[in-house]
Amino acid sequence: MPVSDLLERLFHRTADRVFAWFPRHCPDRSILGQVKLVAHRGERDDRRVLENTIEAFDAVLHRGVWGVEFDIRWTRDLHPVVFHDPDLRRLFGSAVKIRERTLHQLRADFPSIPTLEEVIRRYGRKMHLMAEIKEEDWPEPAYQNQVLGDLFSALAPAEDFHLLSLEPSLFERIHFAPPSSFLPVAELNVAEMSALALQNRYAGLAGHYLLLTRPILEKHKAAGQKIATGHIASKNCLFREINRGVDWIFTNTALRIQAICEELRRGS
Repeated sequence: MPVSDLLERLFHRTADRVFAWFPRHCPDRSILGQVKLVAHRGERDDRRVLENTIEAFDAVLHRGVWGVEFDIRWTRDLHPVVFHDPDLRRLFGSAVKIRERTLHQLRADFPSIPTLEEVIRRYGRKMHLMAEIKEEDWPEPAYQNQVLGDLFSALAPAEDFHLLSLEPSLFERIHFAPPSSFLPVAELNVAEMSALALQNRYAGLAGHYLLLTRPILEKHKAAGQKIATGHIASKNCLFREINRGVDWIFTNTALRIQAICEELRRGS
């Protein structure tokens, strides 16, 4: 695993443990009914159930989770598939790169990797789709834009789906959906991404809950934009985000967080 990934996991783990210790006021039940959880790559343990798979997405669909986040990559013959990494090392121990295989070759050897078409047909309008555009070459941008437009054509931008990216310049490739469906994801560059989202009238801003401070949240709320934070892992952190008015809460443990919300709604 790359050092950057290890450091990111350490950061998330440390922040989660710190925030889990701080008691938070329990939100009102009426607010709990409006919580919009987003399952980050589905519900998975990456051993028995892999991320970004039908099995991982079905698990959150059947429990009524509001939305699901997944990643889009392109095969050599320009079919969009749902997979996070450029290669298969982390999940399958293979050096194969997605962009070096045709869809037929990829599915023959790794059948659990779904196509974007399968994901949209199975979950469109049943869960809100948060599709991340990964940074990679688009050899035929006009054609690829048309492919995505055709696949998402049955869904309403911003209402049924949003398009996410860590690199907002990738939004310039997208012509089938309006800026109001684009959601930039900030890392440490929060100020830059916040200004960009406001300037271009994007849907809002996403980022780690520790970095998206209240002044930033209020600035985007005043502009009629949404705030998405991740990755929530404890009840106290969940309460914190709900109480400060976060719109979309991304989590790697959607079923556990969903269960907390359901229990509180019942008042038990």
